[in-house]
Amino acid sequence: MENYRIERDSMGEMKVPAERYWGAQTQRSFQNFPIGWEKMPAQIIHAFAELKKAAAQANHELKPEKMTGEKCAAITAACDEILDGKLPDEFPLAVWQTGSGTQSNMNVNEVVANRGNAIAGKKLLHPNDDVNMSQSSNDTFPTAMHIAAATVVEKELIPAIDVLTETFKRLEKENEGVVKSGRTHLQDAVPISFSQEISGWRGMLEADREQLEKSLEGLYQLAIGGTAVGTGLNAPKGFGEKVAEKLSKATFMPFVSNPNKFHALTSLDRMVFAHGAIKALAADLMKIANDIRWLASGPRCGLGEVFIPENEPGSSIMPGKVNPTQCESITMIAVQVMGNDATIGMAASQGNFQLNVFLPVTAYNFLQSARLLTDGILSFNERCVSGITANREKMSENLHRSLMLVTSLNPYIGYDNAAKVAKKAHKENLSLKQACLELGFMSEEDFDSVFHPEELV
Repeated sequence: MENYRIERDSMGEMKVPAERYWGAQTQRSFQNFPIGWEKMPAQIIHAFAELKKAAAQANHELKPEKMTGEKCAAITAACDEILDGKLPDEFPLAVWQTGSGTQSNMNVNEVVANRGNAIAGKKLLHPNDDVNMSQSSNDTFPTAMHIAAATVVEKELIPAIDVLTETFKRLEKENEGVVKSGRTHLQDAVPISFSQEISGWRGMLEADREQLEKSLEGLYQLAIGGTAVGTGLNAPKGFGEKVAEKLSKATFMPFVSNPNKFHALTSLDRMVFAHGAIKALAADLMKIANDIRWLASGPRCGLGEVFIPENEPGSSIMPGKVNPTQCESITMIAVQVMGNDATIGMAASQGNFQLNVFLPVTAYNFLQSARLLTDGILSFNERCVSGITANREKMSENLHRSLMLVTSLNPYIGYDNAAKVAKKAHKENLSLKQACLELGFMSEEDFDSVFHPEELV
């Protein structure tokens, strides 16, 4: 480290890069945890900036003798720069640090303090005494995590779901009246309309959206005000409520102070519940993408009932091959989300006494899931689903070849006789009509009067 300055904390002196705003505690963490490439997510840093700004404003109102207007203004200005994306390289810490996220809290405190001092033109702010006033890492990191999680779900993931849902609504209208064979157990089943099949996909997304909205209620509840163990030591009365009020006005989201801080500091159940809704979305997207790629399988030896956009060559050795790559992408995202859910569930089970110390890994996995699904859904919509068209000729061919159409004869010849018709038709490669007539179960006139595949949906 050629150009450095000396910074001090409670453990002594540290050499810090001269051009950086962070201080000794950030530098210690940076040197002590050279692990992986996973850095604290930008959404967490953004949430911390919102939180530190709101906390300064709340402190200014509740104890102005400590948080003066000058100090509040300097903190606010530094936080606004972070929110504007002007200091992206000031937050270098790994996810794999202290489980409380203390070092990332101090990273933000130090950057805000030093940048605020630069803005003020004098030594005005202390990272602990001023930027961290009335706070502890134990309540700020869970709060920042909830802010980030709620933001990405409400403002990114849910809108992405809405985009895909609208595409399915359009496809439903375009394919009204198109009848095809249904399939259960990967075997032929009774008829279904293609619009009905699409409505099932749409309904899944609408249910997932509803579940995500429900999970937001828990994410809106914030731990701030609990300080170290939930008692609120060193925070003025009403601090948590005041900070939540400031955050709500700044973000246009209905944040509230969790009334039970002992719960808020040690439990991650809200994150588990919300990520469970995210996992449900991933599971439904896996099913939808699999349906689409199987329906599009072929072009000659598969089902071939739908056409999907051809985006890139599918093979380095087989000329002309085109693969359902957007389906493969979204299904890989789905299994990643399911793995993340297992991690979050295990992390949430490890709250000991007054604190859970698996916070950074929980935040990282949650935000990765939400980001991957948001990006994946939008890509899947634009590059695959929007371009789906029905191969109506193939659908009609498969429909009329299906032996399960015999189900419509049950009311007239009974289940057992209908089973004999299906088995004879399959064994002897006959149509259902030929088999039924040869077995003598119906006359041709009677058969024609009741056998209408397109009307079975």
